[in-house]
Amino acid sequence: MKKILVTGSNGQLGSEICSLASDFSDFEFVFTDRSQLSLATTEAIPDFLNTLQPEFIINCAAYTAVDKAESEPELADLINHISVGVIAKWCYENNANLIHISTDYVFDGSSPAPLTEKDKTNPQNEYGKTKLKGENTCFSENPESIIIRTSWVYSEFGNNFVKTMLRLMKERDTLNVVNDQIGSPTYARDLAKAILEIIRQRKWRGGIYNFSNEGEISWFDFAIAIKEIAGLQCNVQGIPSSEFPTPAKRPAYSLLNKSKIKETFGIKVPHYRNSLEECLQKMKV
Repeated sequence: MKKILVTGSNGQLGSEICSLASDFSDFEFVFTDRSQLSLATTEAIPDFLNTLQPEFIINCAAYTAVDKAESEPELADLINHISVGVIAKWCYENNANLIHISTDYVFDGSSPAPLTEKDKTNPQNEYGKTKLKGENTCFSENPESIIIRTSWVYSEFGNNFVKTMLRLMKERDTLNVVNDQIGSPTYARDLAKAILEIIRQRKWRGGIYNFSNEGEISWFDFAIAIKEIAGLQCNVQGIPSSEFPTPAKRPAYSLLNKSKIKETFGIKVPHYRNSLEECLQKMKV
């Protein structure tokens, strides 16, 4: 039975993979969080992997505190870049397959059309810079790696935009949400299904792939959809990003083109609203 190691098992994506693991009983899953495998302690990674000997690694672990990364660039780089190279090198030397998760933040947000895997990268914040360096070292150490870029991830697990909006809409009569950042959300469960389907197919094709749900919306549009589906009464108003300054600059446009992952692996990508309804139903909203 092939063994799959999932790092970052307490995060949104790792938690969703864990909840789906019973549907993929032809694999043995090993889930680790930072207490068992800390990517900040890079020298311990090879020994851990040598002991475990996984055939597949899904690297969900990451430093994802986008604003905090501006003041902790070294730690973000260690987790998002240096450790990725260590894992990728081990996979190359031990004939293991690596799926590494990256982000739309590797782009600068100036594209006039949905971003393809070949479009020029130009990250605008420390988080994006460390994730791009992680991509580069991943391929330099193991050219057969699969990297999946995703965006606006949410889930019934962990902290995310959906949960924040639900809480604030119940607490406040009025809520302001930025309306000039365009992209598409990703239900972590849909991404988890896609990753596991790629592994189950036994048709490995290394490279970069985009994955997010279908639809082109702003954060404001996303908030309105959450409000409507949850049946909340809060007055949600759109504001420009200039009225909501953050330490880290966000890309104004980061809609991902999903054609490559659909065509290569036959992955079906649900519309964001359908996935949002499913997630809220699971959360019993």
